[in-house]
Amino acid sequence: MCIGSTSSGWTSSSFSLYKRKARSKRYRIQVHRLNRRKRSRDDMKEKNLKLYMENITIFHENEKLRMKASLLHQENLSLMSEFQKKKPSHQHQCVSSTLNSPTYHQD
Repeated sequence: MCIGSTSSGWTSSSFSLYKRKARSKRYRIQVHRLNRRKRSRDDMKEKNLKLYMENITIFHENEKLRMKASLLHQENLSLMSEFQKKKPSHQHQCVSSTLNSPTYHQD
């Protein structure tokens, strides 16, 4: 047998080289997993930010629409009020004009 070799064929230098490669590979896998997690975390932060900005835009648009709806409601109430004021006088004029018309006869 060779000097410094074991019965399994592993020398102390080849075994330590194997251990270093195994540690290196394990480290690369761990780093890859961490990088993947970091990328996924960054992607989630980016998506969250986009959704947050979209939410703010929708919120502001909703406020504008609410204001427009309020103004239209107020305008509708004022028009209805004017219509109600004119309606009784319009009916009164119709009745008085009917009574004063030459075709209306009281027997």
